[in-house]
Amino acid sequence: MRLFRMLSAVEATAHCDLPCGVYDPAQARIEAESVKAIQEKYQGNEDPVFRTRAILIKEARADLVKHHLWVLWTDYFKPPHFEKYPQLHELFNKATKQAGAAGGKGSMDPAEGQKLLDYIAEIDKIFWETKAAA
Repeated sequence: MRLFRMLSAVEATAHCDLPCGVYDPAQARIEAESVKAIQEKYQGNEDPVFRTRAILIKEARADLVKHHLWVLWTDYFKPPHFEKYPQLHELFNKATKQAGAAGGKGSMDPAEGQKLLDYIAEIDKIFWETKAAA
């Protein structure tokens, strides 16, 4: 019996390899704020070197937004959440696309950065509702 307990698997889920259980949409929001701020700075600067650097940094930040959103979508939210909030899958899909070529990575327009922030705000609201219910 003791050997069975030692060899039995225990399921653990988390956003990293250690099941710390720490999740927060703030990580995605902060990176999205950076995306929008870079888009604004890009619009106000004509220097080609600055603009090239801005694009590269913004694209890296947009990738981080997608990463943090995917962690929430795939690791934090569970079937009961998707049942209670049927719009959640579509919301995450739109947000990650907005962080990608459709907006954050593909555009230097701050309005596209704001759309990303708006999607993340919707996810944030649902996230905290689920945390309060837990």
